[in-house]
Amino acid sequence: MTKRKTGSGKAEDQDDLVFKALAGADRRRILDLLRDAPMTTGEIGKNLPQLDRTTVMQHLGVLEKARLIISKKEGRCRWNYLDVSPIQRIHERWIRTYAAPSSGFLARLQTDLESL
Repeated sequence: MTKRKTGSGKAEDQDDLVFKALAGADRRRILDLLRDAPMTTGEIGKNLPQLDRTTVMQHLGVLEKARLIISKKEGRCRWNYLDVSPIQRIHERWIRTYAAPSSGFLARLQTDLESL
């Protein structure tokens, strides 16, 4: 069986990995934990007691493949750092583009309401 390439390039393939990573609620929770400061894998596991260590490591692997986190090994600890640049790229490519018409409409609506 031949794998069919659906993406038009490397950036689109990377975006697919980001969307896949963000689709998981537990992975989003991990990103939320890393928003304020880097954490070790053990610290992440302690904050998500419903997940075992293997599951946490699998989620971290998906996030790392999507380039949403950067990990650095120091001795026996693995530090995980949030990298927001893929999310910013998604925002610029998708969210801002689709939100612009709504923002313009709301601005016009506010102006119209204030002029009444």
